[in-house]
Amino acid sequence: MSRFVIKNIENREQSEGAGAKVRRSIGTGQLRNLDPFLMLDEFNSGEPAGFPDHPHRGFETVTYLLSGKFEHEDFCGHRGVIEAGDLQWMTAGRGIVHSEMPIGKERSHGLQLWINLAKEYKMVEPSYQELKDSQIPRKSENGVHVKVIAGESMGIESPVYTRTPTMYLDFKLEKGASFTQAVPTDWNAFIFILSGSGLFGAINKLVKGDAHYTLVLSPGDSVHFKNEQSELLHFVLIAGKPLNEPVVQHGPFVMNTQEEIYKTFSDYQNGKNGFERAPGWRSKGIERSLVR
Repeated sequence: MSRFVIKNIENREQSEGAGAKVRRSIGTGQLRNLDPFLMLDEFNSGEPAGFPDHPHRGFETVTYLLSGKFEHEDFCGHRGVIEAGDLQWMTAGRGIVHSEMPIGKERSHGLQLWINLAKEYKMVEPSYQELKDSQIPRKSENGVHVKVIAGESMGIESPVYTRTPTMYLDFKLEKGASFTQAVPTDWNAFIFILSGSGLFGAINKLVKGDAHYTLVLSPGDSVHFKNEQSELLHFVLIAGKPLNEPVVQHGPFVMNTQEEIYKTFSDYQNGKNGFERAPGWRSKGIERSLVR
């Protein structure tokens, strides 16, 4: 059975971090969460705006940069630069404090997705999977171009390991191109349109979608899309297996109970159980901004 569009939501711009602007889809009053997804932001910021030192526990952050450069640094000593087309899949697990700041004159444009972790994985050690643009599998066929960030499409598969089973596909369709993508039947799925305009859903029940909109899809084993416009259509298709567990979120902490959230705040404030390095830690980016 083909999936069809059940909700069409405008991604409205809002302030986040230190002077940064984001277009948020999941994580708003219109779509609080879509199990296992907690949030999706499209960010577009330049120096000095960004996302300075902040903590996480209980989920994963997936940062996919479309243009510009972002410097990432955490209290475990991990530091690096994410460039256009690169992917960073960070498992915060039991605790991480990090910063994400644009560098250089070009604005940094990209997506950050928050994926919930099952109870059994919420307190794992933090870890990273990082792929340069050239390492992300891709394929082009009949005007359809796909980068396989997670999951599988057109017979190619991403090397990314997903603790929470996830599909993350970056599609670009030229004028007149169309494609049907298989999606596991019991997964929740949505489409986030970055630019252009297209038709989405079941072949006999297509719905028009425009840039800066999120299309939530019904259950089903596939979704069809096509581009009838002259402008290139660019969107991501994201799907994930629901965890079907309680979600208690307080800002950057996501656990299963309110008691676990209280304990997380205590751990963070007292530098315990994964946050031992937090007290007194400050990123190099913050130190440079203070010097300026």
